[in-house]
Amino acid sequence: MLTRIGGLLRQAEGTDNEHESAAFMAAAQRLATAASIDLAVARAHTGSKERTTPVQRLIHIGEPGKRGLRTYAQLFLVIAAANDVQCDIAQSSAVIYAYGFAADIDVCEALYTSLLIQMVRASDSYIKSGTYRSETTVRTVVDRQGRRPVKRRVRRPVAGVTARLNFQMAYAARIGRRLADAHQSARDEALSESESTTSTALVLRNKEIELRDYYRENSTARGTWRGAKAQAGHSNDARRAGDRAARTAHLGAAATQLPGARKRLGQ
Repeated sequence: MLTRIGGLLRQAEGTDNEHESAAFMAAAQRLATAASIDLAVARAHTGSKERTTPVQRLIHIGEPGKRGLRTYAQLFLVIAAANDVQCDIAQSSAVIYAYGFAADIDVCEALYTSLLIQMVRASDSYIKSGTYRSETTVRTVVDRQGRRPVKRRVRRPVAGVTARLNFQMAYAARIGRRLADAHQSARDEALSESESTTSTALVLRNKEIELRDYYRENSTARGTWRGAKAQAGHSNDARRAGDRAARTAHLGAAATQLPGARKRLGQ
């Protein structure tokens, strides 16, 4: 399954056609969801001694202190949310603690690697275009010449780093919505095709409960992650550009077009 998903992701990265790129990535997510459901059904018919259980895995986003880690982390988090994986994150945004079934985490890592390449490439192209330079943003400055500091709001040109961060925040947010839609579509299709919709739905619900209980027993997270917004000013132009780029990021042609893409495991 990972080999087939990897093939879709490589095709998504390798094409210059925006529509093909978008199609390949969507196909990868639908295939991942279908496989995850098949595995959940298979686990339900496996003896307790052989049954797989959730695991915790460390995902290294980058070196602590490196600029832009929060937008990278945000991208992984939205991917995880669409693939039944719960996460804790270090305040530095350098490490994510992923909780889920191993196959689901594998999918998240594969999608993240591909989408990160696309996000960085798209944001580089946007910055090189220079369109953000025509935009200004309001900032608060403090005058300290008198006895009392005086705050005033001024308009300043948008900095390149601000534009890049806004682009990547919007990109990650849009990718999250696209993956969630593809995940729900594949889930609905699997339930409609199932011979026993009720039993399949029950298996998926039991999987959710098992993961929730595992997370509660093993997570030691405290505090609140401030997210990518904490490190950036605002740029409407960059956010619109990031959203447009994510709309055409390679999520893939229909998984059903692949040989044997939707073959349910036997019970």
